[in-house]
Amino acid sequence: MLVGYARVSTRDQNPASQIEALKAIGCDRVFVEKLSGANRDRPELKAALDYMRAGDTLVVWKLDRLARSVRQLVETAADLASREIGLRVLTQQIDTTSAGGRLIFHVFAAVAEFERELMLERTHAGLASARAANRRGGRPKALDEAQIRRAKAMLADPMITVEEVAQQLGTASSTLYRHIPGGRSAVMSETA
Repeated sequence: MLVGYARVSTRDQNPASQIEALKAIGCDRVFVEKLSGANRDRPELKAALDYMRAGDTLVVWKLDRLARSVRQLVETAADLASREIGLRVLTQQIDTTSAGGRLIFHVFAAVAEFERELMLERTHAGLASARAANRRGGRPKALDEAQIRRAKAMLADPMITVEEVAQQLGTASSTLYRHIPGGRSAVMSETA
């Protein structure tokens, strides 16, 4: 059985040409989604996949209607293959029920894996370079050492509230507590 899946990115777009093409090649049922492909949670795609059984073929008008990235595409194709469901893409002449179609997906899988490994290599190289330069990653501290000393000095005065100190420093109370664990009581015990 051929099962169609059509998707448009916005409610304003019209999936009519996709639906027409899917019905023209003999899709018994067509699932239509009006949702961005970037959204991983696509109810109509899930419904189409749940509806299908071994021996069926999912038909899409174009690869980008099914997935937004090569990785997402490869994951979907692997899921279909594990369930013995074929994938046919009309505009790109791809059909995983044939040897050539399966070859294309193996190439996509290799490219996706290569892309992921390159990204990991660059990330690790960047982290190693930063460590060698004695730099730490992440977000910069909200308060520097001088501001922390100033905050401790102000907190030593019992007449000034934590909120007032935070306001003076242009930050939130939670930031003060993060930089001065224990808040006023910690400051008082330091000065005692």
